[in-house]
Amino acid sequence: MTNSVKNKDSIADYNVKHLTQRAIQLTIPSDYIGIRLDQALAKLLPDYSRSRLQSWITENRVILNEQVAHAKQKVWGNESIQIFPKDEPDNQSSYMPEDIPLNIVYEDNAIIIVNKPAGLVCHPGNGNWQGTLLNALLHHTPPLSQVPRAGIVHRLDKDTSGLLVVAKTIEAQIHLVRQLQLRTIKRDYLAIVLGNVSQDGIVDAPIGRHPTQRTKMAITSKGKPARTFYRIHEKYNGCTVLECSLDTGRTHQIRVHMQSIGHPLVGDAVYGGKLIKKDSIIQQLNANFLRQALHAQRLTLSHPESEETMAWEAPLPNDLSVLLQALRGHS
Repeated sequence: MTNSVKNKDSIADYNVKHLTQRAIQLTIPSDYIGIRLDQALAKLLPDYSRSRLQSWITENRVILNEQVAHAKQKVWGNESIQIFPKDEPDNQSSYMPEDIPLNIVYEDNAIIIVNKPAGLVCHPGNGNWQGTLLNALLHHTPPLSQVPRAGIVHRLDKDTSGLLVVAKTIEAQIHLVRQLQLRTIKRDYLAIVLGNVSQDGIVDAPIGRHPTQRTKMAITSKGKPARTFYRIHEKYNGCTVLECSLDTGRTHQIRVHMQSIGHPLVGDAVYGGKLIKKDSIIQQLNANFLRQALHAQRLTLSHPESEETMAWEAPLPNDLSVLLQALRGHS
């Protein structure tokens, strides 16, 4: 096979010969100007390793504007891409479906909106190889085994409750990842923090792995840009309820940013720190609430197929409602 295809008939023949599963179809975004094809694909398909993408290019499995592509060629925006993934073992093959109940808020042919309970891990990993959201999704929708990470586009911490979106096709996943990159998916959280926050604000500080405690995140000059907007929703004696909106989506972002301004989340055993105000009742509530008081309550996005703006809202889970009642009684 040469590195160019002369006509559409040869493209069709090539597709029939090499198609082992449905091709990934995508268009290079218009702002990807002058970057290498392999770099563009790595940005558009973050769930595939760069080495795997490069191997597909080398094996002539990537078609750019009806020509077999090569890794070092540059893209200029709006090119048409077809990718024919190699039929090879994937890490997902070790993930097994499990009959775990899911709170499905919305579902169609392209996406699933899940209201995740606190305590449910999103993706298998160290110490949590079973009983995850991914295992539940594979049972609920078996074809998700053909989508990287079973379609999970963004995650919530184990002990954070609320809404997240799952893509049911590779095309939908690419579209949603692109929205995350452009920061057009809106994610709004309700957070209960310690102390009396005086006014609305923004925390704009890079987040990366903690330099010595590798299981934690921290504000560090070597981190990735991170920005959180927060607004006061309610004030109580010793605690404040905030509405937090993410401009970026870094690991533990709200928890780290709130700690950095002296207002860690109630119940956060990792980033909690010391109480600002010595109050026995607040101390007791903070100690007895066994997870960070954080709930992803609203999610807004553009539907991957229709481009319609859609939004969902999840009511507060029972434990947060009980905590708010206790705070109101104390105030």
